[in-house]
Amino acid sequence: MTASPPPEARTTVLVADDHPLWLGALERDLVEAGLDVVATAGDGPSTVRRARATRPDVLVLDLNLPGMRGDEVCRALGDLETRVLILSASGEQLDVLAAIKAGATGYLVKSASATEIVDAVVATARGEAVFTPGLAGLVLGEFRRMATAGDGDAARSSAAGERQRAADRPIPELTERETEVLRLVATGMSYKEIAAELVLSHRTVQNHVQNTLGKLHLHNRVELVRFALARGLEDPNGDAAGVGD
Repeated sequence: MTASPPPEARTTVLVADDHPLWLGALERDLVEAGLDVVATAGDGPSTVRRARATRPDVLVLDLNLPGMRGDEVCRALGDLETRVLILSASGEQLDVLAAIKAGATGYLVKSASATEIVDAVVATARGEAVFTPGLAGLVLGEFRRMATAGDGDAARSSAAGERQRAADRPIPELTERETEVLRLVATGMSYKEIAAELVLSHRTVQNHVQNTLGKLHLHNRVELVRFALARGLEDPNGDAAGVGD
């Protein structure tokens, strides 16, 4: 008798928010969608403790928690493989950038629908970076600014020249196809858009991105975008409208 394969493990989620009604509704929506909410938390310190105890696939994190801000929680959990999706009432530029620089994978405002939030959690678990429309361009713009930052025209020219030289050099760890996918990732194209551009399946693009993350010892797609921009790999004619699906 042939044993049946084990059931696919469900995505585990920790939800942190200091508003009990919102927390309860979000937990219910995630559970109804088939996700496994392993814990909830109402303040920063308990979020850190419970994340370390449960090691969830995804932490859905409010930005303004008592005790610790969301970006502080991200930094405190930087050694875990847990991916962090910020779910906040704020869409302010400084809040968004602080969270992403601290290690959050994506950023969604609370005006998103229940379906959008569930889809974002699932995408985050896959390693994709999900942003409320309009915020992805802000993040990519900041990464580009950081990659080319310098004092004065000479410094900027030198940085641009070095990035062009880096772009001309192959990345020995990556195959030609992986480098091609990485270049498109840096433009902000979604996996579906990259698949259509290269005439590949969505799953094949995901596999290339995951392989690239492993080879470069990076943790998520946001870090991958940073790496690509630092190497000058972005297509200057590309569209930076989004970072995830």
